[in-house]
Amino acid sequence: MAEQAVRQRSTAARVALAVCAVLAFAGFVALGTWQVERRAWKLDLIARVEQRVHAPATAAPGRTEWPTVNAANDEYRHVRLAGIFLHDKETLVQASTRLGAGFWVLTPLRNSADGTVVLVNRGFVPPEAQKREARAATEPQGETTVAGLLRLTEPKGGFLRKNDPAGDRWFSRDVQAIAAARGLNVNDVAPYFVDAEATQAPASATDTPAWPAAGLTVISFPNSHLVYALTWYGLALMVLIAAWFVRRSENAAHADARPADQDARRDG
Repeated sequence: MAEQAVRQRSTAARVALAVCAVLAFAGFVALGTWQVERRAWKLDLIARVEQRVHAPATAAPGRTEWPTVNAANDEYRHVRLAGIFLHDKETLVQASTRLGAGFWVLTPLRNSADGTVVLVNRGFVPPEAQKREARAATEPQGETTVAGLLRLTEPKGGFLRKNDPAGDRWFSRDVQAIAAARGLNVNDVAPYFVDAEATQAPASATDTPAWPAAGLTVISFPNSHLVYALTWYGLALMVLIAAWFVRRSENAAHADARPADQDARRDG
């Protein structure tokens, strides 16, 4: 009876182990397949963004189009808009670029035709040029046409840092919060901003550009999905190999046990 109970427990353990192995294998394969699908989606996104960035500039979405603006269809569109800059309502947002640490200069651009406003990221300034007086000579006056890349609002603040409107400290380009802090009617402000493109050759770290320096938008999409997929599929393969070794060991143990059982029966 004791031997039978031991065998039953051994069988139950093998069944439980087999079930765990099947579930682990299925889970790893599913995760690997999901990463393959994510990789296909990411590659398609990169291709679409590249097409938008290099396409001719088109009119920025107007008020009637604002509710439908979204990342999938509009992020990094090459757009064009015209209006008058409200330089007295500019906002500095902390930034880190290839030119060093400093600030983005976000200036509202009011459309003369319908009064709507779009925040324009006119470019980067280092700390020594953050005051308007240091760069007043470069401020566009009167009706101005701007081309650049459409970007969506960034309402969640920077990494581990929240925007502080009361203290006028900004770590992300939160369009609505910036508009409210500058006394603009938020209903007239587009739900996106535009990164202005450079009107001259891009500056390098050794140049002394006219501030703000535009055209520093970094377009980068991490794409490690293939590595993740191979990792999950590799784990699935390891489960199969481990199951094969366990099965092989059990078969060898049973083969060794059979002669002993036969000898015991003969002795009996």
